[in-house]
Amino acid sequence: MENISEHSLGRRLFLSVLSLFVFFAVCFIVFQQEREKEYKTGMLNQQLQDFNVRMNEALTLTGASSDRDIDRYVAAHRLPGMRLTIIDPNGKVVYDNERKDYANIPSHRDRQEVSEALLRGKGYDISRSSHTLDGDFFYSATYFAKEHRVIRSAMPYNNDLSQVFQTDLHFIYFALTVLILLSALLYRFTLRLSTNVNNLRRFAQRADRNEPLQVEDLARFPNDELGEISEYIIKLYLQLQRTKEEQNVLKRQLTQNIAHELKTPVASIQGYLETVLENKNISEETRQLFLTRCHAQSQRLTSLLADISTLYRMDDAPEQTHFEEVDIAATVNQIVEETALSIRQRRMTFDNRLPQTVKVKGNPSLIYSIFRNLTDNAIAYAGEGTTITLSATESDKGDRWLFSFADNGEGVGQEHLSRLFERFYRVDKGRSRKLGGTGLGLAIVKNAVLLHGGQITASANKGGGLLFNFSLHK
Repeated sequence: MENISEHSLGRRLFLSVLSLFVFFAVCFIVFQQEREKEYKTGMLNQQLQDFNVRMNEALTLTGASSDRDIDRYVAAHRLPGMRLTIIDPNGKVVYDNERKDYANIPSHRDRQEVSEALLRGKGYDISRSSHTLDGDFFYSATYFAKEHRVIRSAMPYNNDLSQVFQTDLHFIYFALTVLILLSALLYRFTLRLSTNVNNLRRFAQRADRNEPLQVEDLARFPNDELGEISEYIIKLYLQLQRTKEEQNVLKRQLTQNIAHELKTPVASIQGYLETVLENKNISEETRQLFLTRCHAQSQRLTSLLADISTLYRMDDAPEQTHFEEVDIAATVNQIVEETALSIRQRRMTFDNRLPQTVKVKGNPSLIYSIFRNLTDNAIAYAGEGTTITLSATESDKGDRWLFSFADNGEGVGQEHLSRLFERFYRVDKGRSRKLGGTGLGLAIVKNAVLLHGGQITASANKGGGLLFNFSLHK
């Protein structure tokens, strides 16, 4: 296994997060120590305050005023080592169980616990050296305004009491153990992250140098989410590379097909015009025939260029396509009127079963191209005396229209169905060129449907002929 020190990113991340862990652990331990100390101080202070209250009640009920009577009560109820002092509101000591020369004891009014008790009713001071006795004490004082006295109890701050205020080491051990475990987990995570980054770096460097890339050599990442994402990125890149190569091949084939398709009408036009120009004595009838054929070939050339332009526009700038509400029923009625003559000449029937209202969000020109190209394709190849049937239903979710465009004509072989939407693909090349087709009509149909978020399939119609099923979003 590679050491994390070899990975600068992983090392920096590990040290940064570890520093945060240590910082928060130290802050939490200190905070917990202070809370624990406050809690223990409060407990001890409350214990001494309770004793002060009981002492005041005893003095009030018994009426004890002599040192002997008070000493007897204190001896019976005090905690081991406890010192008790009674002070008047002026700070004068009137009783102390440890020292009896009250005249020589200075005023206690300025002592912290006494001044707080006189001001707030209660006060305490922790680990303060006694001015009267040697040693440190924990003082807790209570002011009884009705009796005009302050009762102060104190516990010697010796080893036993200091241990009470010490932090529970078990908590510190627990915190350190958790910190070590988190550091180990962090180390493992940053090591994996660094491995993924290094593999991606090597991949990027090899890709930048156009070196051969293999999934088996590069997609070796730890079995975790980061590894899966890194492997997916590499596989996606390789897939895009393969797709780009395939697109280059298709572009070359498309360019060759375009050149071949353009060559035929251009050659025909050139041949007819040369014949007309070189033969001065050609009859007017022949000249008119040749010009008519030139015009037909120029129309075919125009149609081919228009179809190529449409396909390139959909391929290269789909985001620039303008969408608006399109009335498909009206569009189909327009196409039926425009193709009525061709349909009558072939003794065909167009059975339009669309609902009266069929509207989608789309590009009017491309929507027109979908239904016009399907209609022209059926007119050209279905055969005489056949019927074209167009119907539409709404999807279950109601978010799209499902169209069915069928004819009961000759149809095509099963081997051709999967390739009907390929550009320049022809089932019968000679017949297609004779009928004037560009070989791009169904390709335009498919691309236009996909651009509108739909899908299209071609299959054999049960009654013979072809069936196109496609969908368009509303």
